[in-house]
Amino acid sequence: MKSLRTSRIVLGFTFLCCSVFVMAGIERAQQIPESLYSEMKWRMIGPFRAGRVNAVAGVPGNPAVYYFAADGGGVWKTTDGGVVWKPIFDKEPVASMGAMVLAPSNSNIIYVGTGVNTIFADSSYGDGVYKSVDGGENWQHVGLEDSRHIGRILVDPRNPDLGLVAAMGHSTGPNEERGVFRSTDGGRSWKKVLYKDNVTAAINLCFEPGNPRVVYATLWHGIRKPGQKGTSYGPGSGLYKSIDEGVTWTQITGHGLPEGEWGRAGVAVAPGNHGQRVYLIVERRRKKADCTGPTTRERRGKKRRRTSGS
Repeated sequence: MKSLRTSRIVLGFTFLCCSVFVMAGIERAQQIPESLYSEMKWRMIGPFRAGRVNAVAGVPGNPAVYYFAADGGGVWKTTDGGVVWKPIFDKEPVASMGAMVLAPSNSNIIYVGTGVNTIFADSSYGDGVYKSVDGGENWQHVGLEDSRHIGRILVDPRNPDLGLVAAMGHSTGPNEERGVFRSTDGGRSWKKVLYKDNVTAAINLCFEPGNPRVVYATLWHGIRKPGQKGTSYGPGSGLYKSIDEGVTWTQITGHGLPEGEWGRAGVAVAPGNHGQRVYLIVERRRKKADCTGPTTRERRGKKRRRTSGS
């Protein structure tokens, strides 16, 4: 009994010392004077010209290695935390990038989707999906040539051969190679698993954190007409959910989601909430009731009339 009591005292004293040490560390961290970091500023680390960045990826556990995919500048890599960037896609026949992902279970496996993921009058298109198994040293074309624009790529956290691609298709007219495609063999073959029609693109994909069997996707009527200004809207746009890692899909409507035709939409699932908190950002047509106030041009006209009358 005496030995047990002594052990309890020693353990209690050890726990108390550790607690005091941790709390002291937290207190010191909270007391760091702002003057030590107030002068820190963001700075450009390059490369100087690579176009708009559409995707960024880092290697978990290695803060020196990062990749990014540029709108019209291919894929770039740094191995020294951004001091030097090198282009690693220059040997391929396309420079326009829309999506990129590193396989979570093997960071040497990289998938990139070509073609910009935004649609403008002068958007550059690509020729499908490429894959590297050696950290970007070499690339292999793995299909979906007529997808033109890739919006997003997902890779199963446990299996680098299982992936999903959001294919946008032609930006100015109909084609069949659009929607969500799924591969279980590392891109050697693809199956179309979510398709609305030949003018509706798949634009966004996301896993539920910690549960890759649950996937969300957004579709977008992304056809752009000659001379068009602003975004595109269409009846095919919407939010979809899969609970079998992309094999089958169900559209989600109502329950607070906006009615009518959507434009482009993005979706994300918050971690740590067992998939219960989902965020959706949607472009939506303004109703006439939303436009009852004077426009900017009307306000300027009234101001000019008041000025001229003085």
